[in-house]
Amino acid sequence: MKIRRELWFGLVFMSLVVVGAVYMLLSVETITNGHLGLLMLSLVVTAIMLGFPTAFTLMGMGMIFSWMAYDQSVVKTLDLMVQAAYKTMASDVLIAIPLFVFMGYLVERANLIEKLFKSLHLAMARIPGSLAVATLVTCAIFATATGIVGAVVTLMGLLALPAMLRAGYSVPLAAGAITAGGCLGILIPPSVLLIVYGATAGVSVVQLYAGAFFPGLMLTGLYILYVVMVAKLKPDWAPPLSAAERIVPLPPLTQQLTTDTASHALTRLVGALKGTRNAAVPLSHILRQLSVVVLPGLIFLIIAVSSFRAVTTVDAVPVYDIQPIGSSSYESANEEDSGGLQAPPGAAPALAEPVMDSVASPESAALAEPDAASTRAAPTWWWVCFAILGALVSLFYLFLSFARLEIFKMLLSSFFPLMILIISVLGSIVMGLATPTEAAAMGALGGFLLAVAYRRLTMRVLQEAVFLTAKTSAMVCWLFVGSAIFSAAFALLGGQNLVEAWVLSMDLTTTQFLVMSQVIIFLLGWPLEWTEIIVIFMPIFIPLLDNFGVDPLFFGLLVALNLQTAFLSPPVAMAAFYLKGVAPKHVTLNQIFLGMLPFMGIQVLAIVMLYQFPAIGMWLPALLYK
Repeated sequence: MKIRRELWFGLVFMSLVVVGAVYMLLSVETITNGHLGLLMLSLVVTAIMLGFPTAFTLMGMGMIFSWMAYDQSVVKTLDLMVQAAYKTMASDVLIAIPLFVFMGYLVERANLIEKLFKSLHLAMARIPGSLAVATLVTCAIFATATGIVGAVVTLMGLLALPAMLRAGYSVPLAAGAITAGGCLGILIPPSVLLIVYGATAGVSVVQLYAGAFFPGLMLTGLYILYVVMVAKLKPDWAPPLSAAERIVPLPPLTQQLTTDTASHALTRLVGALKGTRNAAVPLSHILRQLSVVVLPGLIFLIIAVSSFRAVTTVDAVPVYDIQPIGSSSYESANEEDSGGLQAPPGAAPALAEPVMDSVASPESAALAEPDAASTRAAPTWWWVCFAILGALVSLFYLFLSFARLEIFKMLLSSFFPLMILIISVLGSIVMGLATPTEAAAMGALGGFLLAVAYRRLTMRVLQEAVFLTAKTSAMVCWLFVGSAIFSAAFALLGGQNLVEAWVLSMDLTTTQFLVMSQVIIFLLGWPLEWTEIIVIFMPIFIPLLDNFGVDPLFFGLLVALNLQTAFLSPPVAMAAFYLKGVAPKHVTLNQIFLGMLPFMGIQVLAIVMLYQFPAIGMWLPALLYK
């Protein structure tokens, strides 16, 4: 029987783990509880690679080794299990997981992404590598709406891969764009990974979401830049869309106005409104078209005016006319002017009168009239944003043909509803208007309403979304319970202290520690899922961060980028197997791996950039949560 290469790799990796554990035990003079803790860690990794259920493996190993640490005391072992499980169940943050997962599965099962992909690749038709660029943008939006890697890669493999292959795209480039874009859900909020990491490391999920925002945009931008460069340098790898593929059919009533899709829409519609229109075209149709045309300008004006008022208005500070108890205006006057008339010794009772008035009279403590709100000059960043948005709106109206108007209407019905849902959910979290759990509930309701609005919500879709949500949430929750028991046993045996002493004995610098930890996490990402890495190994790494002065928030962003890289790393790249499951038969696994390698290199570059310029991830949390 021929064994697949990835299976050989798993067996070799597992053998190295076992050999390393045996060598550790044989090389020490006395086997302590700490060494038993490391043995437990090695056995857990080996058992998971053999295919044992992760959550129950963690619980089983935690029970056995806790029993050994407590000198075979069953009562103490069961007490430890109950306390660890209850601590996990009492975490409010975990409530957000099933809600975000439900929102993602609703959007996926309702198939809301098909129209989005079509409208985006028509809107980007003139960009080199437009289909691959549209794929990456669609993946980024879909990842933001779902956060489920397998769902994004699978669905885009069904939608985008056949379209790119028909257009003559290189198989590796098409496969690489889909797998890389699909993995963006690991990093881009509302990432379930960040929720799990925040609950494990004790880091605010809100700050993690804010910190992951710009690294996610940076990574998406680097992907798009690479695709555009390849399309420019190797046009045969990413041919442009033909003229026939870029044709956008006009509605029948609009064809009564013009058959030229390149004619300027605003000029022709205004002319038709003035009376030069065809009599067969109802006035209501022209007004509907004009309302769509006017919408971007109207939104721009509303945003500009409201934001200008917000950044230039300084709130008035209320002034309270309250005197401290025991003081008086008379005493204040004496302190200010000691050279004035002094009160005679016999006038002491008279001095008490103002004091009693200031204490006993509620009217004297009334709120004074606040000063009128003042204004200030608008900051430079506002003018820059205003100029950029204004230029984009101007270009929109300058080049608005009837074909582009139809594409814009397609985006209005596919792109903008999803973006409103995403901005509402993430904006409410980042701005502090709602907790992640509350925002997740709002997102689940929004996904439900979107599916209803698109007329895609059937009983089957709802049943599948509920079933998959329950399945995924149960898996994550059992993992947390198992991780809590395992971590408690590991700490009880002193394994953490042994690891910490070993790392500190190497006298590493902060850079060396970060490189070592990220390399270990990267290697673990081949045989293990990200959930297993987070719940098993993060409790080992997190206590070491204080010794090297590393912010757990920054470390979490590096870990998220790193695990995304592991998803694209052969030979055990999960994204490749997701895509292979839905790809045509002639698309081989080696072609998918070949296409993933450049994007894996881009991810490594993104990790280096984030390390060299931490402000990419830390600026927004510092700005919002000082």
